[in-house]
Amino acid sequence: MTEPRRGLGWSVALVWVALCPTALPLHAQKLGAKLDARLDAPPFRSTIWGVAVLDQNGRSLYARNADRLFIPASNTKLVVSAVAAALLPPSWTVKTSLYAAGPVDGSTLRGDLVLYGRGDPTFSQRCYATDSTLAGACETDPFARLRVLADSLKARGIRTVTGDIVGDGSYFEPRMVHPSWEAFDLNWWYAAPVSGLDFNDNSINIIWGPGPAEDAPAAIRFEPSLGEISLENRTRTVAAGGVTDIADRIFREPGTLRLWAEGTVAIDKPQRTDYFALPDPNWFAARAMRQVLNEQGIAVLGQVRSTTDSMKYLAARNTAPLAEVASRPLKDWIFAILNTSQNLFAEMLLKQLGRQFGKAGSWDEGLMVEQRFLVDSVKVDSTQFRLVDGSGLSSQNLIAPGALAKILQYMRRHPRFETFSAGLPRSGLPGTLRTRFVGTPLEGKVWAKTGTTSLGSTLSGFIELAPGKWATFSIQSNHYTATNGVMKDGIDSVVVEIGRSMTKR
Repeated sequence: MTEPRRGLGWSVALVWVALCPTALPLHAQKLGAKLDARLDAPPFRSTIWGVAVLDQNGRSLYARNADRLFIPASNTKLVVSAVAAALLPPSWTVKTSLYAAGPVDGSTLRGDLVLYGRGDPTFSQRCYATDSTLAGACETDPFARLRVLADSLKARGIRTVTGDIVGDGSYFEPRMVHPSWEAFDLNWWYAAPVSGLDFNDNSINIIWGPGPAEDAPAAIRFEPSLGEISLENRTRTVAAGGVTDIADRIFREPGTLRLWAEGTVAIDKPQRTDYFALPDPNWFAARAMRQVLNEQGIAVLGQVRSTTDSMKYLAARNTAPLAEVASRPLKDWIFAILNTSQNLFAEMLLKQLGRQFGKAGSWDEGLMVEQRFLVDSVKVDSTQFRLVDGSGLSSQNLIAPGALAKILQYMRRHPRFETFSAGLPRSGLPGTLRTRFVGTPLEGKVWAKTGTTSLGSTLSGFIELAPGKWATFSIQSNHYTATNGVMKDGIDSVVVEIGRSMTKR
């Protein structure tokens, strides 16, 4: 009877050693005490915090609710970027094509001209590197590749299209708006509809400012100006220093191209730009294509239409394209997703995962690919996450800090880490960390993704401690009453403390 008792005693002792704080290395104990003191002090002590800190070997240095589920906001983008970087080569591209739905008779296409997209989000104006002076780093004209298509059509001798120009977005599922996104968000660029065709982030730029005098309507214009989009101007210019609230008072009749603006703008306010989502990206891209064709002297006698019916122009798509243009490479998509937190790129990439590795270009299939990869390859516990979109716009996304840190740790060792890391914002450089950690010892040494919604503030990534030495962290905060600015400062102070404590070892 003595042997079983001795075995039980040793088991209890081993469990106690494993759970007792003194079992942690001394530097980890000190870090834990400092972070606990910081997070338990006002104004943060009523906040629900989730923190996971790993050393470069994957050992836990600090954990606070690390296995609890949090709303990650835009930290969700780390997942779709990591999975895509691991599964697809950095040079991977997709093509956008023009097809003839009818015979070409000399200089005339007798039928519809079909603009078919395969989920390219890069028909837009932006930079794809922190150094914008690099050759090819920036796109300044969202029409540029549409003009390449038009030039190719003209080079074939086509001068007239007797039918319609059709934007075919059927490469992805017909559903373009995620059901869990908030209704108000659907007006704005960050919740633009997601289809197989994209142009100008599926949004119109609304440029507005004061009118020429007090009491005059505000000056409002669109870019790009494609016609057929109307805006009723119900605004007024007021005296210097007066209320400026137009940005929050631009509306659209649901599902239409009829907009109206309300509110006031002070006469001393500078001009600004807002980005308003349009309900049908396939029509929008086809409308832009028609404008470019007109500029090239190619007449389209029909109207502009759109479709998400994958069978409608299947026969046309089985013929050789009249013209074709390739997207920017995957690494540029990931840069836009992580560095500037572009939601549409993230959602289109998620649907691409479903199209390339699942059964369809849909949210459901993309999420299934993500889940299989996280569970099978990264070895993340399936109960540690529930994802519903690619960008983090939905408040239904949930992931544990420990799971997110594990994904980051996995990517750090992956052969395609550079594709992923090149997009991560770096403290003090262009991107969402441009103004954070500036003037601290971690300026230029934090690579991390931000996340902010009305429900939470997050930051996850890497800290460079010394050449070849780094730490991985995920910090998530939900349910707080402080401002987002205060929460960001609190998160940054935690990261600085991690860096300070670990460099003193």
